[in-house]
Amino acid sequence: MSKTEALTIKIMDKEYRVACPEEEKQNLLASADLLNEKLNEIKQQGSVIGTERIAIMAALNMSHEILHGQSIASEHEEVNQRIQDLSDQISKSIRDIQLI
Repeated sequence: MSKTEALTIKIMDKEYRVACPEEEKQNLLASADLLNEKLNEIKQQGSVIGTERIAIMAALNMSHEILHGQSIASEHEEVNQRIQDLSDQISKSIRDIQLI
């Protein structure tokens, strides 16, 4: 069983205590850094005012990036499957030719 520890992370200059499995500590810290980066990007653009709105826009942008990445991964899986199917057909054809 993994040990859970309380970790303090800082997001938009506010500290939050978060329970985190020991082996996930680095991932959580990296996630907080990425979130802060996205929040600061939106804040610096100046088009969105208010902490809550900045957070919502960052969440929306990150969700969009995740879904876009999943879509690309799905397309790659389909292409890889088609390549594998073609490779199997070529191998079968070569075996058939060798039997003649």
